[in-house]
Amino acid sequence: MNISRRGLLGAAGGLIAAPAILGASDVRAQGQAQGQGQGQAQGTVTLRMHHFLPAMSNAHTRLIAPWAKKIEAASEGRLRIQIFPSMQLGGTPGQLYDQARDGVVDLVYTLPGYTPGRFPGTEVFELPFLANRASKVNSPAAWEFAEANLGAETQDVKLLCFWCHDGGVIHSTRRVTSLADLKGQRLRFPTRLAGEALKAAGAAPIGMPVTQVAESITQRVLDGAVVPWEVAPSIKLPDLARNHLEIAGNPTFYTASFMVAMNKARYEGLPSELRGILDKHSGLAYSKAGGEVWDQASADVEAAVRKGGRNTISVMPDADKAAWMKACEPVTAQWIDEMKTRKLDGLAMIESAKKLLAKYAG
Repeated sequence: MNISRRGLLGAAGGLIAAPAILGASDVRAQGQAQGQGQGQAQGTVTLRMHHFLPAMSNAHTRLIAPWAKKIEAASEGRLRIQIFPSMQLGGTPGQLYDQARDGVVDLVYTLPGYTPGRFPGTEVFELPFLANRASKVNSPAAWEFAEANLGAETQDVKLLCFWCHDGGVIHSTRRVTSLADLKGQRLRFPTRLAGEALKAAGAAPIGMPVTQVAESITQRVLDGAVVPWEVAPSIKLPDLARNHLEIAGNPTFYTASFMVAMNKARYEGLPSELRGILDKHSGLAYSKAGGEVWDQASADVEAAVRKGGRNTISVMPDADKAAWMKACEPVTAQWIDEMKTRKLDGLAMIESAKKLLAKYAG
């Protein structure tokens, strides 16, 4: 199946490209050597962008790389973004935000969920059964929410984009067709709140970066994983976990949020015309593009898996979904209480997110 072959190549590329963890000064020196060569001598500005996904992933090929090309074209070559996938400059996914903050790199694409609790406001859209199944709804709503609510949490960087993927799917080595089938299953969870939701369903959630999923399933550490269809090929899930359980309708079980963050001093040091170009292609425009990419990529992957004929795709019964939503109510209540200890109005943030989701659901 072609999609599996792409996933294998993407995962292998990530393993080959990722070096041992480097210190901040080593990463900075390596990035400067690779990213500030002849282009800088010709008067261009080259920004180094770091992320954790393989270069064959949908996010890299359909969103991150095209974004960089748009900016280069709009600036007539004066502003270039050199991308380092698969953690090529060292460190772990959870360190990406700090790499941008500290100027180790200029730009990062990362998940706030890789540092649980550090960005409490970003977790609103990750609450169980709050988000929409469509990324094209979640993503612009998330950006508007970020503009209004995330300034304090991200004040040490320049936040260029914040968006969310489409509804997640439960992929398992065992047959899953109902809520009861989740009992005891060791499933990788992407965010702490998704983990709590799986626990409420009776599963045995295990947290880890998505890049470790394939090996963990192969070694029988995991029975499966919760991810959107879009990312499944890059971690070989269509081959390793051939049972897939979708949650129909809205709200959906979970989504995860993403951000593109830039070193603040680097951003402020750009010539004003280059800042303007970067701004024009970031923010709401980037969020909407992310939504379109995720929805289309997920649809393409699901269609390919169905066409392959080797996998079982089921839909959770409505009664089971209703029971799961009820079981997750304490998860949301506990989150609201946690926000109070941080002097944040969790209930107000939830209501704000719901209004924005309704706005973009049309």
